Amino acid sequence: MRRLIFLLAACLCLVVPGAGRGQEGQRDANQNQPPPRSERSKEAGESSSRDSRIDLSPPSNDAKDHPNSTLPRDDADDNASADVAEFHTFDPHRAAKDIEVGDFYFKKKNYGAALERYREALSYKPNDAFANFRMAQAFEKLARLDEAVEHYQEYLKVLPNGPQAEEAKKALQKLKASPPSDKNQAKQ
Repeated sequence: MRRLIFLLAACLCLVVPGAGRGQEGQRDANQNQPPPRSERSKEAGESSSRDSRIDLSPPSNDAKDHPNSTLPRDDADDNASADVAEFHTFDPHRAAKDIEVGDFYFKKKNYGAALERYREALSYKPNDAFANFRMAQAFEKLARLDEAVEHYQEYLKVLPNGPQAEEAKKALQKLKASPPSDKNQAKQ
């Protein structure tokens, strides 16, 4: 009896995987077929993008019409491609996050770390008024008064009537009224 059950189980194992192969064969056939193509492009006489090249060269009179439009070239590196240009990414969300982290450090009285985060915020969003204001406050706490004045002025240039404009104006008056000897001592 046990032999009969064992034999039936073995036959069943051999038969079941073979039954599914018919469906798998159909799936494999579908996977090997090319994707459907639009007949519209053939009717219009258009070709694929690989076959057609777009002319990207400047117009013949471009150099004469725009004499100062060439990219600056670094003479030290002759292997550098003229097509590649340095640029700073504009990412206001990342700048806002850097300001938020800078504020955290500022509250913990780690003004150096706060300055670095505010600097990074300004690299992602140049002329950010709030980053400039916070940076000025951090410079003031570190007794780097000339740099604090510079960033307060930058804030007022961007947002002359902003929410912290009055505070920035008061800080500028206080910093400009402080005796020069205090500024020199603060730098040392």
